[in-house]
This record gives sequence, structure tokens and C-alpha cells, in this order.
Amino acid sequence: MTPEVEDAISSMTATNNEFFYWMSIALMMLIHAGFLAYEVGASRSKNVLATAMKNLLAFATIIASFFFVGWFLYNAMPSGFIEMTDAAKAALPWSDNMGPNIDDPASGIFWGAFALFAATTGSIMSGAVLERIRTSAFLILTVLVGSVVWIIGAAWGWHGAGWMLIKLGFHDVGAAGCVHMIAGFATLGILINLGPRIGRFRPDGSAVTIRPHNLPLTMLGLMLIFTGFFGFLMGCVIYTDAGYATIYGTPTTLSAFAFNTLMGLAGGIIGAYLTSKGEPFWTISGGLAGVIGVASGMDLYHPALGFIIAFGAGAVIPFIGKLLEKLKIDDVVGAVAVHGGIGLYSVLMAGVFLAGYPNAEGLPPISFWGQAIGALTFAALGFIPAYLVSLLLKKLRMLRIPPEVEEQGLDLAEVPATPYPEGIPVTAMRVNGNEMLFASEVK
Repeated sequence: MTPEVEDAISSMTATNNEFFYWMSIALMMLIHAGFLAYEVGASRSKNVLATAMKNLLAFATIIASFFFVGWFLYNAMPSGFIEMTDAAKAALPWSDNMGPNIDDPASGIFWGAFALFAATTGSIMSGAVLERIRTSAFLILTVLVGSVVWIIGAAWGWHGAGWMLIKLGFHDVGAAGCVHMIAGFATLGILINLGPRIGRFRPDGSAVTIRPHNLPLTMLGLMLIFTGFFGFLMGCVIYTDAGYATIYGTPTTLSAFAFNTLMGLAGGIIGAYLTSKGEPFWTISGGLAGVIGVASGMDLYHPALGFIIAFGAGAVIPFIGKLLEKLKIDDVVGAVAVHGGIGLYSVLMAGVFLAGYPNAEGLPPISFWGQAIGALTFAALGFIPAYLVSLLLKKLRMLRIPPEVEEQGLDLAEVPATPYPEGIPVTAMRVNGNEMLFASEVK
């Protein structure tokens, strides 16, 4: 092969590499369109616009903060501590690599894919805290989770030089642990301090179901998230001239990801449908649980095994939701169950079914104990900082909106606007003198 042909092939490979991750970013944007629709539908009519605005602000603040802080942490902390390696220096916001540089076409495209991962972690938390959190507190917490906490976990357990991979043989190719589990446990810590919505629990502790104002929109949102997941999983693959590799550099194919993503969707939906007795919200959420359930080991599972694991993931989420209800934790969209609980399940299932399987060359094989230690690390990393920061905000009276604002609705207090000026749904407001009442709340 002549040098000219080699140069042409190299140039084509670089271009294809850029385009691959460009499309990954574009598809991941659908996750955020999906989260917006999902959360708007899950909220009550009086909070629709405030919910949408929080999604937009979460996306914008995380992208900006990830540029200035998050990408550096990922490249500086694989060992567990900040080290000023060449990669870390190249990720500093004033580096030549962090801007238009014709000699470095890759940094921006990789940063973009990871920035969308970061925004996903913030969106996971945003749905759970609907209808009673202050916007300022929400943005502080979403930046904490999206640009600091999860990316440290990714540096430890997802980076090719991460200490969890090097020492434990940790395996989490689809980011069930470092994205979903960390975000889910962070959400749990925040919800404990935030408390439930007014009227969510009776004085005797029994739960009151607060219905989504638009369940079809919520289901459509989840379908958009499913579509965006293909972009998310593209970002979990390394594209090279030698073929595809996992985030750990081990050989894989897009077929492995396609088989287990689709079988995961199917298994999760069926499992949740059966155990929830056909409840629409849990059934559609089961698809997301199914994909997360197989994500840690989706490069290695046989599709039939992937279906079984995903079926179990979907089947268990309604029970996690009921347990949280008994603990008086008000999670509007089931984020703790679907992301935290099933992220943990996914990491452990990889330890059960892939134990002994070779990992990256020269590194420890996958083991149940390695997965379990990794899961405990991620649980603590997600829960502790989010709990402490939200507790501080609570002590400063910055976490939760006043009760009168919550009862009136955030759209009038925060936006202010009404989402349905020409026709007000039955769950929205009606006027009785000067008092705002909501049809779903009137006795």
C-alpha cells in the first residue's frame, strides 16, 4: 500500500470517527426532548411551564459547567486523585485542545458526547423533584450531579485507566453504574431532604396518588428517550480504523449493542406490565429499566440472557416504587427506582453472569466482588454529596418553595404564564373568589 493510500485511509477514518460521535450527540439530544415531554406530562397542569423551564436550564447550565470543570475531572481523576497529566492539561478550558484547532479534530467531539452524558444525569434528577423545588436550588444540585459527581465516578469506573477497572476488573460498558446509578442515588439523597409534595401522604402515612396531567405525553417522552438511547450507547463505543471497541478498549460490535438494547426494551416492558398489572406509567418505564438492566454487560450477553435480565429489571421497579412510598419518599417519575435501583441491579447482574470473563488485556477479570465494591462506591459517591448539599440548602431555607406557592402552582409564581390559555384541562385551575383551586384537589 502506497503512502498516499495510507494517508487517504487515515483521513477517511478520522472523518468517519468525527461523524460517528457527531451523530451520537444529535441522537442524545432526543433524550432531553424526551425528558422534557416526560416530565411535563407527569406534572400537574399548574406546573407545566415551570417544569419545561427547569429542563432547559438544567441542560444549559450543565453543558457550560461541564466545559469549565467536568471534562478536566474526567481526565485528571482516573487514579482517584487529581493528577495533572498531559490529558488533564489538554482538558483545561484554556487549552488549545478545548477550542477550534485543525490539528485536533477529536477533542471537541468527544467532549460533546460526554457533555450530553452529563446533561442526562441532571435530567434524571430533575423529574423526581418536580413541583416543589426552588429553581436556584435545583440548578445548584443539577450542576453538582451533572458536572462533578458522576464524572468522578466515570473517571474511576469507566475510564480506560480508572482505578476500579485496573484494580477490580470493573465492567460497566453501557454506563448503568456511572450515569444511572450515581444519578439515582444522588436523587434519593435530595428527595430525603426535599420532602413530599403537599397532599402526597395523608396524616396516617398512607399514600395519595397524584395523577400526571397528561400521561400520553409522558409515554411519548419515554419513547423519545428510547430513541435517544441509541445515541447514548454510540457514545459508549470507541470507533477506530480497526473496528469498534468498548470504552475499555476491548473488541465489540454494534450488533452486540443492537441485540441487547432491543431485547432489553422488550424484556423490561413485558416484565413491568406483568408485575404492575398493566399500569401504563410503570409499563413504559419498564422499557427504560430493561435497557439500563442490561447496560453494564450488553457487549457480552447473549440476547436471550439479556431479555431475561431486562425482564427482571422491569418486573422489580413497581416494587421499588412501593417501597419508597412506604418510606414517604415522593419521586414523581420513579427516577430512584428506574435509575438508582436498576443501575445497581445492572452492575450486580454483570458480576453474576460474567464472573471470570476476561476484561481488558492484563487487567483482572470480571468478578462479582469487583462489581459489588464498584456498586457500593457509586452508591456512596452519588448519595453522600447530594444529601449533604441539599441538607445545607434546606438549613438555609433555599431548597423548597413556600407552601402557598406550591399550592398555587409554579407556573403563576415562577414563569409567570399559563400553558393552556384557550382551554384549561380538568386538572388545572378554576377560580373561586380570589382563591386558586385545582379540580383534582377539590373535595
